[in-house]
Amino acid sequence: MIRVRSLVAALSAILLIPAVAGCGSDGDDEPKNVSAKTAALGTITPGVIKVAVQPYAPYTSVQGDRIVGLDGDILAYAAKKLGLEVKPQVTDFAGMLAGVQSRRVDITIGGVAWSADRQKQGLFTDPPYYSPPAMAVRSGKTYKTVDDLKGLQLGTVEGYVWVKSIQAVPGAELHAYPDANGVFDDLGAGRVDVGFLDPLIIIAAQKERPELKIDTQYMTPPTAAQVKAKPAYEYFQPYQTGFYLPKKATKLEKAISAQIDAMYENGELEKLVGKYGGDPEQFLKPSADVATARRGVDRPQDWTPPSIAQ
Repeated sequence: MIRVRSLVAALSAILLIPAVAGCGSDGDDEPKNVSAKTAALGTITPGVIKVAVQPYAPYTSVQGDRIVGLDGDILAYAAKKLGLEVKPQVTDFAGMLAGVQSRRVDITIGGVAWSADRQKQGLFTDPPYYSPPAMAVRSGKTYKTVDDLKGLQLGTVEGYVWVKSIQAVPGAELHAYPDANGVFDDLGAGRVDVGFLDPLIIIAAQKERPELKIDTQYMTPPTAAQVKAKPAYEYFQPYQTGFYLPKKATKLEKAISAQIDAMYENGELEKLVGKYGGDPEQFLKPSADVATARRGVDRPQDWTPPSIAQ
């Protein structure tokens, strides 16, 4: 939901020099009358939260000095509650991660998937949503499980981890494209049966390109036995996203996580997911492996992932 990136991209982020501004005071742009509580959050500039972001609508887009989209709206809500002014700094995905890991920014957002490797280099908030395995299909066609994909023409974007999953499907043929438009073009033309992309991207394309005659379907995740037999199938499972912060930003992470948890409780997340066409039942209820992945890693052993009412 958001966006799943290859291992190569994740590792290169550690090495890439981030295309974001350096640390330090913003001088005249620094907010006045910052409360002691807000200053104690420890952002680079008191009262400001510097956000590395890559335009990736409808998750993140920069309009003027604002970040809009699902992730942008969630962060804006939390920042307002905490008395922080959001300042975006546009970069690429590798720069997003590297900017956090070098503490040139306070946070990055936009479909960043939690992983055990990434959490070693930074901090993840509680999940603002869970990204379900979504498929773009031609209208009238229905696919539910991995077995339904056998022998089909399957498309995704080059470098996305769905490449590995598709290659593991018996008889399926991979079609990899430079961007999502290529997937949609060939899907509409009948050259591809199913496209694997982040769900809100598919939903947006349905609205913006009705001539394609495509639908959004959610896959029933493969069983544990199927993943054990074919480990690449793990990328057909839901993944948990998170806002990503520098390793030392413990106070800020806890404060934002608390706001995210409150948004599950007060209905704000359901409203925002629905605003962008997502299904709250798919986006805001964790699968069983979310808790087990993080317990004893970057969360206590008794941690319960946030969820809307079951």
